[in-house]
Amino acid sequence: MLIADENNHRLLLVDPYGRIRWQFPSPGTTRQARAFGSPDDSFISSNGTTIVATEEMDDAVALVNIAQNRVTQRYGKLYVPGSVRGYLSHPDDAMLLPGGDLLLADIINCRILILAPGRWHVVRQLGTTDVCGHNPPTTFGSPNGVFPLTDGHFLVTEINGDWVDNINLHGHVYWSTHPPGVAYPSDANEVSPGRYIVADYSSPGQIVMFNRAGQVLWRYRPTGANALNHPSLALPLPNGDVLANDDYNDRVIVIDPKTDKIVWQYGHRGIAGSAPGYLNNPDGVDMAPPFSLLMMHATTIGLPANPRERSADTAQCINRARRRGR
Repeated sequence: MLIADENNHRLLLVDPYGRIRWQFPSPGTTRQARAFGSPDDSFISSNGTTIVATEEMDDAVALVNIAQNRVTQRYGKLYVPGSVRGYLSHPDDAMLLPGGDLLLADIINCRILILAPGRWHVVRQLGTTDVCGHNPPTTFGSPNGVFPLTDGHFLVTEINGDWVDNINLHGHVYWSTHPPGVAYPSDANEVSPGRYIVADYSSPGQIVMFNRAGQVLWRYRPTGANALNHPSLALPLPNGDVLANDDYNDRVIVIDPKTDKIVWQYGHRGIAGSAPGYLNNPDGVDMAPPFSLLMMHATTIGLPANPRERSADTAQCINRARRRGR
């Protein structure tokens, strides 16, 4: 799995035995490390060649070429927040769409952006810059995630007001709901059609499965010494388990929902470190190919089931390709 080890300023690819198989920046590359910032959520592209690392606290997004082990592109000015062209403010959960566009939630600016490659530029914006509140698609209350659904739609998570919205990339809103009993919703995504999962970025934290009616389907909220501490992302695994990063507990865990037991862990609970087997505020996780998030959604991401929507998307892609001279 891919782990964004935020406070150690690195990305790690860890195998099931806890061995580090790849790391960026490579150990000892001081110059690379200075230019990278602090990775937040990071996702592998659907073709398996690139990692999109959101440097949320540093106000930028970096594209890391895995084979070359270097940052090849960036959007946003590192360490400088802003809202005008070329600037971001606390971007989160950036993902490469199959056509090469970059999709991200720009939290402080209260907007969702789609950027076209080349000289990165905004081709579509949902939400109104610096106008924050739940009224999608006109405004969003500090959106912190935009995750693909198997029907081609996306789930947007709004921190302010505790909302989860089902939308398409043209801004049509299909429904909105409150994740039940969640104080700080983070990175809601799909378990299966009609079933969703969200992390509660709180202490004690929790992970909740729910449906569009706001009904609880499963809740993992251990107490006492076993309590979660600001978990920020939970992803369903193909075998039914749940992968999650327990940020302030400095670990990544896998939970079996049938037993509510942790069946795998990387990192030592509550002990930050940078040596093998240790993490320091891991804030993002993805599975390695072929089970990475974007590979699992590669055939449907952004492609609506509705034929009219699909036709509009296709026409728009063709027109943009012509403008690029393709």
